[in-house]
Amino acid sequence: MALARTRSTALIGIDGHIVEIEAHLGGGPPGLTIVGLPDTALREARDRIRAAVVNSGEYWPEGHITVSLSPASLPKRGSGFDLAIAAAVLAAAGAVPAERLHRTVVLAELGLDGRTRAVSGVLPAVLSATRCGCTSFVVARGNAAEARLVPGADVVGVSSLVELLARLRGEPVDDPLDAEDGSEPEHSDPTEAASDHRTPDLADVLGQPVARRAVEVAAAGGHNLMMIGPPGTGKSLLAERLPTVLPRLAAEESLEVTAIHSAADLLPDRWPLIVEPPFCAPHHTATRAAVVGGGSTRLRPGCVSLAHRGALFLDEAPEFARGVLDSLRQPLETGEVTVARSAATVRFPARFLLVLAANPCPCGKPGNACTCSSTQRRRYLSRLSGPLLDRVDLKVELQPVAHAELLADRSYAESSATVAERVAKARARAAARLAGTPWTTNAAVPGAELRRRFPVAPAAMGVLATALQRGEISARGLDRSLRVSWTLADLADRPEPVAADTAFAYALWTGRAQ
Repeated sequence: MALARTRSTALIGIDGHIVEIEAHLGGGPPGLTIVGLPDTALREARDRIRAAVVNSGEYWPEGHITVSLSPASLPKRGSGFDLAIAAAVLAAAGAVPAERLHRTVVLAELGLDGRTRAVSGVLPAVLSATRCGCTSFVVARGNAAEARLVPGADVVGVSSLVELLARLRGEPVDDPLDAEDGSEPEHSDPTEAASDHRTPDLADVLGQPVARRAVEVAAAGGHNLMMIGPPGTGKSLLAERLPTVLPRLAAEESLEVTAIHSAADLLPDRWPLIVEPPFCAPHHTATRAAVVGGGSTRLRPGCVSLAHRGALFLDEAPEFARGVLDSLRQPLETGEVTVARSAATVRFPARFLLVLAANPCPCGKPGNACTCSSTQRRRYLSRLSGPLLDRVDLKVELQPVAHAELLADRSYAESSATVAERVAKARARAAARLAGTPWTTNAAVPGAELRRRFPVAPAAMGVLATALQRGEISARGLDRSLRVSWTLADLADRPEPVAADTAFAYALWTGRAQ
């Protein structure tokens, strides 16, 4: 009888858990038993692993083989344990030195011919393992660049079981020549790959100066935005160009965002690291699980998490199911979403900038062409609940643009690069003011802290105070208008908001900005 062990990771949500894999060779009828809460894909690994070992020219041990995945109470899913189990079985049989596997984390699927295949979720798995003290990793060659993003991780990418065994035995390893082995990405720099295609530019949107200004304010302060207008007024164009004026992700943010997309198996093919703010635009038929995350067998991040550190765009927002829209309230307040299922409870990060777009009525026709009654208009927009709209700081109404306005605006429309420079400076001013606090943007500051730490001069509060006395604005609306006024002051390089800032902030909150 012989025993060998190695390590792998089980991914639950975007959190990885170290799994110790033990292989025991004993007497009894030939076979392979896997214990430790494996799912269907993992139970089927028995046949894949045996075929991979035999087709790699190795001897499959006789007798009964027991593979234990510990901790036994932790659910294990997917095919990423294949290579680790095969290595542990061969080490137990004495085919490779068992001691070289004890401290190594192995993650890869095996084909029947012994070649390794990339699996999803390698980046969050390696991140979690390094936090537990692991430093040595073996992954499929297609996942190697992704795994090497983790600081302090010693990653070896292998193209086949044969290559792994050769490395463990200290034998020379030939470079893989087969293009189907999942070779590493062409571009190590994502900006180099991104330069191959033209990105959208804010200057493409003409004739909507107030809406363009609202996009700038939203990016500078992290404020949520809603645009109402008939079709063809530029709502979708503006939303798609919002990420182009947001600051690039910091190194820690890039790893966080990339880990989420890795768990969802949505990483770009040509480079592993996401450095630009993500943009997610689900269709209005999307279910609640698709938007906030979930699943029956595997808990996957939803659109709110895929938009983490970026923008979530809901076009035709009133067409979304009421339950889907109301489910956004938790992540908008807390910056994360909790998905509870019988098997596990998972928390996904979800700090995003929400952009809503809607037609003013069901028919969407402008002016006199509209055939909707006032009751139909109210019923249509009332699908957006008051609590959700209370969390939207900026509301803008877009009107159709005449041909003369389009021509005149060409020389005044600023590019995304110009606006992004102002946004970056405004964010730097806000970060300096908020230094020593848990917040980095104006939109994140709680109302009570905003009034206590950063009071606005009474002269600048005139418009908001009058609106509050008349019942035209709620206490929450007052706080949100104050946050926007601080963003306007940052964009104008003022030490604090003036009356013009609070007045424009109130106009943006009510949707009356001109």
